[in-house]
Amino acid sequence: MSAAKLGILAGAGELPVRIIDACRATGRPVFVLAFEGAADPAALAGVPQAWVRLGAAADGLRLLRENGVEELVMAGGIERPSLFSLRPDWRTAKFFARVGYRALGDDGLLKAVIHELEEEGFRVVGADSLLPQAVAPEGPLGRLTPDAQAEADIALGFRVARALGALDIGQAAVVQQGLVLGVEAIEGTDALIARAGRLKREGPGGVLVKAAKPGQERRVDLPTIGLRTVANVAAAGLRGIAVEAGTSLVIDPKALAAAADRAGLFVIGIKPP
Repeated sequence: MSAAKLGILAGAGELPVRIIDACRATGRPVFVLAFEGAADPAALAGVPQAWVRLGAAADGLRLLRENGVEELVMAGGIERPSLFSLRPDWRTAKFFARVGYRALGDDGLLKAVIHELEEEGFRVVGADSLLPQAVAPEGPLGRLTPDAQAEADIALGFRVARALGALDIGQAAVVQQGLVLGVEAIEGTDALIARAGRLKREGPGGVLVKAAKPGQERRVDLPTIGLRTVANVAAAGLRGIAVEAGTSLVIDPKALAAAADRAGLFVIGIKPP
């Protein structure tokens, strides 16, 4: 029996492409519904696809059904717009009237979106179920490991990230020598790293820490790092990355570990208490 056709709701970053590659490797049929202003057209070349703006839910649902999609995965980053710039169509407006767009944090909103998609008859799956090899393992991914100061910064970073996540704000923090240089909010991880680089102190560099939110919906928006994360961390003068093992995604772990080794960075999966 052939696998159900997978619909990829594609945003920015490497994750949609990795899922497409996994489907190709197994012969699974796939259709990409790419969000304008987020997904990379060049990366999706040669894949059955359609493009839709974020606020056009009616068009999106129609395209998914016309292309025989049964299962859905949400993959890639999307910057949350204001309600004004979203320009919701009637279907999106109906959804927001019920759930309250402004009252929900990102995780709360995404949980509501998943519920809505399931009410429409789609099965929503997590990226980790399609890319089990990308789930962050416990321990170092490359040759380098954190020293005592970095371990203390990681421990503080996880406490900060947990507190941040409990408020449904963000998933990441940067800590250097016991000082919190920044936390992730609406700007996203890349902007957080750049901001922390401008604020860094003399001495051993800081650490980027990413952790799932308490009660995180595992089927969407898991903490994710990739080659771009490593490059940005190196450019910002930080010295390592720590992610929550078992609940984070590492895109192309071997390539990422090699890039971290070349940059002189550690990357490590941690099971926080």
